[in-house]
Amino acid sequence: MKRSARLFAAMLIVSAQAITVATEPVPETSATVATVPGFSWDRVPLNLHFGKRTTDLTDSEINFVASRSRLICLEKSHGARVHGSTEAGIADTARRITARNPDAKVLFYFNAFINWPGYEAFETYRPEWTLRTADGEIVKHPSGTPRPDPSNAEFRKWWSDVVVSANRSAPLGGVFIDALPQALSPGLAQQVGDAKACAVVHGLREMIRLTKRKLGPDKIVLVNGIRTTDFRQILDWDGIDGVMIEHFGAFKTAEPEDLKADLDSIAIAAAKGKFVVLKGWPGFNWLDRDMMNRPHDELLELARQRITFPLACYLVAAQPGSHFCYSWGYTHSHGMLDSYPELERPLGPPKADATWQGLTATREFEHASVWVDLANRKARIDWQR
Repeated sequence: MKRSARLFAAMLIVSAQAITVATEPVPETSATVATVPGFSWDRVPLNLHFGKRTTDLTDSEINFVASRSRLICLEKSHGARVHGSTEAGIADTARRITARNPDAKVLFYFNAFINWPGYEAFETYRPEWTLRTADGEIVKHPSGTPRPDPSNAEFRKWWSDVVVSANRSAPLGGVFIDALPQALSPGLAQQVGDAKACAVVHGLREMIRLTKRKLGPDKIVLVNGIRTTDFRQILDWDGIDGVMIEHFGAFKTAEPEDLKADLDSIAIAAAKGKFVVLKGWPGFNWLDRDMMNRPHDELLELARQRITFPLACYLVAAQPGSHFCYSWGYTHSHGMLDSYPELERPLGPPKADATWQGLTATREFEHASVWVDLANRKARIDWQR
């Protein structure tokens, strides 16, 4: 973590008692952490996280998703062009997936710190809930999209009600909450001041707690996320069941020490009762225009060739409940709805934790032997079946 980030994290902790965030009355439910239903080591536990905005998923695509994953997140704007809103698009796909696989948990995507359009719910959003600087200027995401102000209790109630309504209106399994690191980063304090930044973070913490308690223990709250040693404080927040490590080995986190820190976070999360989704990348992403001009088949072949290293890293660190996610972006055309032979092979449970020697690790599963060298970015998976 950079020095500025460490200082800001310390400031958040010191300021915690100095900031009062109003709490809303909510029904009492069990504090037991939700488990991912049907978790199994039979194959690599796979999280599918994507959206398809322009058309509905085909029956073949629905069958693919339902047969390969029990933990699915449908992204912002999914199905919105067809069904009129993100809520309706996600609901329709969730019905189709769960009709084929009743054990599947389909999560509703809702951003906690960016007001992405496409949601019917924004018809009742109030302008006074938008985050502003001390001078009254609207605080925006780099895309130009305004940010909400989670320190506002009315906004927190509205936001949590949107999530609950979506889950009651469709066979959904919970919510994927995005963009927490953007509120935890030092840049926010530079825009709104230290006190307001702290209030926003504490508001987010309360909003997640409120949302989980409204949803109940059988629904999953998965958040994004942690990155190397940064933002691990969210592992202590109430109401969070799982955390995504979104940028594993990519987006300036490819140094061996960064990789090891991310893998260590999986065990730290497990000790705190949280599961982790590790998002791997094939060495390119949807922002690379030159790569995106290549044919899909060519990109898929590269992704298949390069899956071994991120998958092996996941396997040496995986804990019960951990899931692997792999693609080069967040739409249906970015490799998430394509098959990878390694993800179809029998795996079986681990025989023990990984054995580490420096930045090299080995681990045995019932049907696979895994070796990874973080320093040289090399790996091998010997499948026995």
